[in-house]
Amino acid sequence: MTSQPSTLPPTGSGPAAGGEGPLDPAFQSPGRRRRLLVSYGLGDAGTGMAASLIGFYLFLFYTSAAGLPAWMAGLVLMLARLWDAINDPLVGWLSDKTRSPWGPRLPWLLWSAVPLGVAMALMWWLPPGSTWVKFAVFVAISVVANSLYTCVNLPYSALAAELTTDVSMRTRLNTARFTGSIIAGLIGIVLGGLLLRDHSDPGSYLKVGMLSGAIITTSTLLCAWGIAPTARHCQQPVASTGTTRRLLRRVTGNGRFLMVLGLYLLLWCALQIMQTAALIYLPVVMRVPEGWSNWILLPFQISTLVGLQIWNRVSHHRGRVQALHWGTWLWIGACLLAMVLPPLDAALAPFGSFANGLRLALLVLAILIVGLGASTAYLIPWSLLPDAIDADPEKPAGQYSAWMVFTQKICISFALFFFGNLMSLSGYQAARGIDQPDSALLAIRLCMGLIPAVLVVLGLIVMRRWPERRLPPQPSPA
Repeated sequence: MTSQPSTLPPTGSGPAAGGEGPLDPAFQSPGRRRRLLVSYGLGDAGTGMAASLIGFYLFLFYTSAAGLPAWMAGLVLMLARLWDAINDPLVGWLSDKTRSPWGPRLPWLLWSAVPLGVAMALMWWLPPGSTWVKFAVFVAISVVANSLYTCVNLPYSALAAELTTDVSMRTRLNTARFTGSIIAGLIGIVLGGLLLRDHSDPGSYLKVGMLSGAIITTSTLLCAWGIAPTARHCQQPVASTGTTRRLLRRVTGNGRFLMVLGLYLLLWCALQIMQTAALIYLPVVMRVPEGWSNWILLPFQISTLVGLQIWNRVSHHRGRVQALHWGTWLWIGACLLAMVLPPLDAALAPFGSFANGLRLALLVLAILIVGLGASTAYLIPWSLLPDAIDADPEKPAGQYSAWMVFTQKICISFALFFFGNLMSLSGYQAARGIDQPDSALLAIRLCMGLIPAVLVVLGLIVMRRWPERRLPPQPSPA
């Protein structure tokens, strides 16, 4: 099936209330489209860097630097995600109802940018006190940081369905979004490689947090400035009244949304488990030197960035579902390869022998393929979401984005709690130089291989009846 841009007449597309605005971005000049795409991509750069650092390093910070047991670290992550999920519907509803000269979304980005940067920096601060005091402080800081993250990221995400009604342009906006996110994540990994050479040093984590906090604030403000001309006049939610029960009934009755939601949950649970396990898998299971482990994450980010461009093109020419199938089968194959790879000989340098060099090359190859396939988790669900929103006559993008992120965070919170408890039950101990038991090595391999592979397969099953439309051929995007 092919997925092509919808054909729209070159007329104004102002707010739903009937105001006149500029042309749909799909029909604007190349310069204006470029400004919109670059600016929108910046909006997920800072938050993308924070999410990457949190995904790869926060569990290590809690266990190796702060000294929390693995189950307690997993509990912090779960509680923070649960609260983050609870506030999503509220922010989505409030942003749909916001009225300002800048439109409903921009005020949220502008007023939350600075507090978010400060809160994200504090997430990496090690408080004094007992283990339980540290636990309580970590939970409190995470609650504040995740609330502010929602105030920025949820209204920002809703804009992808409102800035344009053109299918191809929406895909390009999401490609720009996750390109910015992954490039920023790449920078985050470089910062981690330079500053987090010792995973047990709490001071180095705070330096990374302060840098990432400054980047979050700057990129969010630049995004708001760049998209303002279009966001002020874009499609807006139709004013309506209704109870929470009515809203839930509308969301659960939208079959397209439920399919997108199921896909999103399964792919992101798989990705989150792999991210959290990666910096344990590399030194503990594969016996990669700790100093090398941070840098071996770079191929993942680079291949994810390349994958976004590939699947964007495949989506345009062959359809988004076809891009999903090609990418996820690569992901599944690489997961299974990562599960059975032999470890390096720790007595030798990574290139100290031909066998070690070959094993390292196979490991990097598996990481590259995982990144290439996992990029579908970023692009495809968010590219399909506007189709589900369009199926609702009122088109409340904020509420749909909120419910999508809400359920994702609920599922990820339990996935992280599961991971922390699995590590504890397997006998894993977060200390340098300890020989981990075979049960811990097997559990880590399962988290990098079989478990995410099964989740991705389930995602494909959920999407087996997606009604991808065949539309008349359109010119390729510039």
